[in-house]
Amino acid sequence: MIERLSNSHQSRLARKPNSESSSTFISTSSFLSRFSESKNSIESTLSRIRQTPDPHSNPTLKSELDNVSISIADLEKLVAENSFSLPSYEVRTCLKTITDLKQLVEQVTCEVIPRKKFSFKNKSTKKITTQNDIISEVPNVESKDSVLRVLDSPGFRGKENEVLVKEFCRGNDKEIREFVLSDLKGCDVRLMGSVRALFVHKLIDCKVYVGPVFGSVLIEEVTNCVFVMASHQIRIHQAKRCDFYLRARSRPIIEDSDGVRFAPYCLKYDGIEKDLEEANLGEETGNWSNVDDFKWLRAVQSPNWSILPENERVGTVDISNREPKS
Repeated sequence: MIERLSNSHQSRLARKPNSESSSTFISTSSFLSRFSESKNSIESTLSRIRQTPDPHSNPTLKSELDNVSISIADLEKLVAENSFSLPSYEVRTCLKTITDLKQLVEQVTCEVIPRKKFSFKNKSTKKITTQNDIISEVPNVESKDSVLRVLDSPGFRGKENEVLVKEFCRGNDKEIREFVLSDLKGCDVRLMGSVRALFVHKLIDCKVYVGPVFGSVLIEEVTNCVFVMASHQIRIHQAKRCDFYLRARSRPIIEDSDGVRFAPYCLKYDGIEKDLEEANLGEETGNWSNVDDFKWLRAVQSPNWSILPENERVGTVDISNREPKS
């Protein structure tokens, strides 16, 4: 895809006067300078965090690492927004740098904030599963990108026709960094509070209501579902006939999906305004309607997604009441 975009751009440059080509070169130089400055700042911050004496007793490191993750997400957005005007080599180099930065953040996080161990629990027979009923089984996940996170992250897995409720703690010492929803069918999922990352895998006929995610959301293999979520970055793979009510700082990305529709974020629960502000998601960006389909490179609108008509939208969804409606 990057090669096709670059070839198209180079063709346009060939048809333009030299003055325009020269201005593009200046723009590319400016981009690379900005990218390099952000990269160096991120690496400097991580190096300082790594050298902090007695990091386990420093309560500010967690928020600093979260801010670094947000900076990396902004850097990724910067590359995506300028990919049309950059040479393919530069795009590949920048994307590789971003991947390396993400890995570095994970390494530093493991060093200064060791992950808690989660014990195995038997499946609950209750029809309502709360935060105390989180199961730590490992599902059959085929995606290599998700499997490492699914192995040791808390979440809801292997449920059918249940109301699944989780309220994330608002405190650095107890906050969950990553959460997983996997192998669910016919479930109503309600996640309140903030979390760093959310991984969604193999959901059928589910409704998922999510408070702010101040990192990224990865959704894979979902069918006939409704998602209401706010996040800095949202990527959707293999979604079929799903509705997404989103608020995002960057453009949502779909791939290998069809029949998906988009509308603005419409969630409500006690304290959501404060959670959104703290996650830097307090303002509507309008990106919910600026969807990038990575499998559709033509100039016309992708047939795989559309705007959800207003007369078919659900309206504001209030999940403050944890109990299912009778």
